Amino acid sequence: MMLSVGQVAKRADVAVSAIHFYEKKGLITSTRNSGNQRQYTSDVLRRIAVIKIAQQVGLSLQEIRQAMSVLPINKAPSQDEWQLMSQIWREELQARIDNMQKLHSQLGHCIGCGCLSMKTCHLYNPDDEKGIDAKGATLW
Repeated sequence: MMLSVGQVAKRADVAVSAIHFYEKKGLITSTRNSGNQRQYTSDVLRRIAVIKIAQQVGLSLQEIRQAMSVLPINKAPSQDEWQLMSQIWREELQARIDNMQKLHSQLGHCIGCGCLSMKTCHLYNPDDEKGIDAKGATLW
């Protein structure tokens, strides 16, 4: 089933400009009909849903494109292909979850700490990890 850009936008609940933007960024693809209008296969709806969810959890478009690069172009990915893509994100998402839980549990302490130093901050620089890779007052 082929869908127009307007149909995709309506069904995915995004602006037509977002569809064009995702295509320009290489996240989705289209073909052209004889009137040179974009046409999309219905599997693009699932891709857009994944893009939207990934953006909501803070993944960048670069991270999304990189993960989606393992999926076939112009055909619906299989369950195994989706699973492969999801594995790419698991470690990154777990690291983000761990950092948010740490912030959640230690934020009260941080606000009342009074250290006024990024060098000794237990949240920003635990065990002076930043000092291992960088020297000086700023990180490059």
